[in-house]
Amino acid sequence: MSELVETEELARRLHAPIHTVHYWRAKGIGPKGVRVGRRVLYRWADVESWLDKRAAQDPMSNRPQN
Repeated sequence: MSELVETEELARRLHAPIHTVHYWRAKGIGPKGVRVGRRVLYRWADVESWLDKRAAQDPMSNRPQN
């Protein structure tokens, strides 16, 4: 089973404001979340998959490092 993180922890790990994570969820553009009662939990494997897809779409991620 993949590690589960709450919205606050996800925001902390991604160095993003909590309201940004809420915005991503509302717009359907963020990692897949699962509502459990009043909480939204994110499987870390889903977050990593979402990050991989974003990196593949980002032309800056393919630039050579200096």
